[in-house]
Amino acid sequence: KTVVLFHSERNTRHGPVFSQEPSDSIFPLSFEDNKVFINCKAKGNPAPYYKWKVDGREIDMDLNYNLVEGNLLINNPHATHHGGVYQCIATNTFGTIVSKEAKVQFAYLQNFSRKPRNTVSVREGQAVVLLCGPPPHNGEIKYSWVFNRRPSFLLQDTRRFVSQRTGNLYIAKVEASDVGNYTCVVRNMMTNATVYSSPTPVELRRDAVMAEYEPKIEVQFPESLHVTKGSSVKLECFALGNPVPAITWRRTDGNPLPGKMKINHSNGVLEIPYFRPEDAGAYECVAENSRGKNIAKGQLIFQSMIAHNVYKLTVANLQWECRASGKPKPVYRWLKNGEPLVLEDRILVEGGRLAVSRINLLDSGMYQCLAENEHGAIYASAELKVVASAPDFSKSLVKKSMLIQRGGEVIMECRPHASPRASISWRRGGEFLKDSKRRTIMEDGTLRISNISESDGGRYTCVARNPFGTSSSTGTLVVKEPTKITVPPLSVDATVGQSIVLPCEVSRDSSLDPTFKWFFNGKLIDFNKQDHFEMIGGESAGDLMVRNIQLKHSGKYVCMVHTVVDSVSAAADLIVRGPPGAPEGLMVGEITDSSAQLSWGSGPDNHSPVTTYTIQARTPFSIGWQAVRTVPDSVPGQMFHATVIDLNPWVDYEFRVVAINNVGVGEPSMQSKQIRTKAAVPEVAPGNVSGGGGSRGELVIQWEPIPEELQNGEEFGYIVAFRSLGTTTWKQTVLASPDASRYTFRNDSIPPLSQFEVKVGVYNKEGEGPSSHVVVVYSAEEVLARTLSASEIEVYWEPIPQTASSGKIIGYEVLCWEEGVQESDAEMVKVTDTVALLSGLMGSTLYLISVRAQNSAGAGPSSPAVNVTTKKPPPSQPPGNIEWNLTNSKIFLKWEHVKAMGNESEVTGYKVVYRQNWLGKSSVVETNRTSVELQVPSGDDYLIEIKVLSGGGDGSSSGPIRIPKMSNILDQYTQLVDSWGRFITFSIHLTLSPFSIVW
Repeated sequence: KTVVLFHSERNTRHGPVFSQEPSDSIFPLSFEDNKVFINCKAKGNPAPYYKWKVDGREIDMDLNYNLVEGNLLINNPHATHHGGVYQCIATNTFGTIVSKEAKVQFAYLQNFSRKPRNTVSVREGQAVVLLCGPPPHNGEIKYSWVFNRRPSFLLQDTRRFVSQRTGNLYIAKVEASDVGNYTCVVRNMMTNATVYSSPTPVELRRDAVMAEYEPKIEVQFPESLHVTKGSSVKLECFALGNPVPAITWRRTDGNPLPGKMKINHSNGVLEIPYFRPEDAGAYECVAENSRGKNIAKGQLIFQSMIAHNVYKLTVANLQWECRASGKPKPVYRWLKNGEPLVLEDRILVEGGRLAVSRINLLDSGMYQCLAENEHGAIYASAELKVVASAPDFSKSLVKKSMLIQRGGEVIMECRPHASPRASISWRRGGEFLKDSKRRTIMEDGTLRISNISESDGGRYTCVARNPFGTSSSTGTLVVKEPTKITVPPLSVDATVGQSIVLPCEVSRDSSLDPTFKWFFNGKLIDFNKQDHFEMIGGESAGDLMVRNIQLKHSGKYVCMVHTVVDSVSAAADLIVRGPPGAPEGLMVGEITDSSAQLSWGSGPDNHSPVTTYTIQARTPFSIGWQAVRTVPDSVPGQMFHATVIDLNPWVDYEFRVVAINNVGVGEPSMQSKQIRTKAAVPEVAPGNVSGGGGSRGELVIQWEPIPEELQNGEEFGYIVAFRSLGTTTWKQTVLASPDASRYTFRNDSIPPLSQFEVKVGVYNKEGEGPSSHVVVVYSAEEVLARTLSASEIEVYWEPIPQTASSGKIIGYEVLCWEEGVQESDAEMVKVTDTVALLSGLMGSTLYLISVRAQNSAGAGPSSPAVNVTTKKPPPSQPPGNIEWNLTNSKIFLKWEHVKAMGNESEVTGYKVVYRQNWLGKSSVVETNRTSVELQVPSGDDYLIEIKVLSGGGDGSSSGPIRIPKMSNILDQYTQLVDSWGRFITFSIHLTLSPFSIVW
């Protein structure tokens, strides 16, 4: 076998090679788009696909993670959940490679502790170091100090220095002006968050002054510092001393300092940007004053990791050596397709050297050498492709069965794995095929046959040969009749609410079952989720029924028919005509007291032109929207303006426009902004002017108030005018209330039921309006009423004086009706006197009573209604347990007291009615006791009734009691004894001479 180590070249198939790898990054936790983007891009042919790992775990793409090509997008990152070590993995058919690891962190800055800081006491001339003690943070930090809460930061100079490594403030020599409060300010350069420490007070000790002393370097850089190529390095150096030391920099090897070097104004920081290998070496900082000097030294070491790949290839063996330089010396690891290389007898690893013997196909793949030390890791990648093999169809057989329609075209692929590339030939049965007009063997071995006929059916075999062997694969071609749409859908117009059928019938090969699908405006119709669509038809038809068509159903419909060998389709347009859409952009123009000019734009006509527009209005007084009159009376569909007329002045209106076409009435436009018509003089007079009633000496005038929508302006009120019938002078009064509906004129000299001519007019701020018709109103008449019982009311009133205007009064009509009943349904009693008794009424009931006079012309106006409530009804229980005694010419009666129920009048006494025989004259005795003694002549029978007396009238009667004369009693007794013997016993009490019988 021959082994080739393949390097990627343009337009050749090869494994993935990274062109961009992720790098260590720190992201702010709060930033505008709230996303983190980690780069990864690899070249390869075919194009690679990507996966990512974090902390060694493969990432499942979800709401937080998304792949954008090979890059990883983190949405809504969280420091706890999304910080970690990320690694990109790229894969294609030739193998897998992994990127270098990238540490992803999130910048943050917490607050300082609020604990007060201790006071620092220092002598003048002494040095002081104020500690910042920054709070927990991540990301680049900048330190500053504020002195005595001044708005600007403390300026650094040769005497004062702020270390950006520790945040501490160093004062080389304290002066009196340094006394005060010092606050450390920490700013996160990524999040822009800033926090302030508690102030550190500095006070001056007065016990002594510090003498001069030599420099002491308090801030210095590390003895050795590894620096990567292209990075920027900053070295800090600051000394304390009295006098203030001067700082200088130099290289110990005698070479001049780099020209690109930057030294800050206090000489405390040396910066070397864009670090190169020649910048490496020993640097020293010299601090010097009159008392002496001090030196700090450090070594800058150029850090590099460069991998060199050396390949040695024999026919069956591979040696690959990976060399990397770096300090400390790197160690090596080997990966195959992104996983640690599994060692075996023929695969050996020794440091950066990989040896593979007896190479086979399974050794193909992507290999990576990983060199790493404490400063990081680098990767070197290469692809091993084993390209020598005999033709092999195991992974790419010719398709076993191919169905194709008659007249169509078939392409049979033949793609065995072979190295070197195999030569391809085809045979049908035992005959090898040659190119013809309809048949072509293409360069890559594909067989193409066009305009297929039934005779092309059969078994086809692909034969592949190369120097290492021969192999073949066979498939069968089956020719079927093509599918054709014989009844396609036709474009059609429909109206909203209709139902239509779009046909789709096919002719097909009898052995093939067609599948019908319908598409509406490019989207597949799901018949399980669409109420309006239904597919109907048999095996060769898939007609589409659209039920209850709506405007949204306008569009293109495509019937697509699939079989296992072909697919055909036909399209039709459906136009749905419906009521027009809402007009747009309604505007209100010039406004008068009774009109408004409107304009609008047309809305969609929904495939049926607008014929007319109607305008509707709404006010606070209307019930919903009402059609209004316009000029022109009928607005044609081509006109987009009109004038609304017959509006009420000084009323708030909203308008809307409705379009109409031959299909129906459309949706209304959006309502206009609310407008108010201009004010005008009132045009409507009060209606139903009437009056009468009231108290003696009053003229009461009533009318229906004018509704607010007809008042036409502000300051609306009424003008009430009246005069005695037959006089010429009007009396007027103004009521400045739009809600007024009654006016009472008082004058004790007005006789009852005097006639007055009355009219009521209106006015507002714009002027006076019309007055009502003149009506005749009577002055008040006084009516009194009292209840006599539960069923009777007595009514009386003063007679009306005879005047020329009233004429001769011939009688009165008394009207009586229950509360809740209309006066028109009242019972009427006519009398000629000024008193009337109303009877037959119900107890405990409120009645309304009024009186009107009557002359030869008819009845006058009714007096004001008087409220009278009848008394409770009398007790319904009659007196019971009545006993009587007859002695000489006296009858003694006794009965039980009757107790009234809660809804009955209280018992005030009893009435005893008695008479001789049935035709005798009755006598009455009333008593408030439950017994009575009657003096009656002897010799006759007596009939007696006892009734209850109450405020509500007489109660129920006990019923007639017959008391016979004495001779009749004895006869009856004798007859009873003869008839019943011992079974009936009477108690006979002998008094002086007569008998006393107790029943």
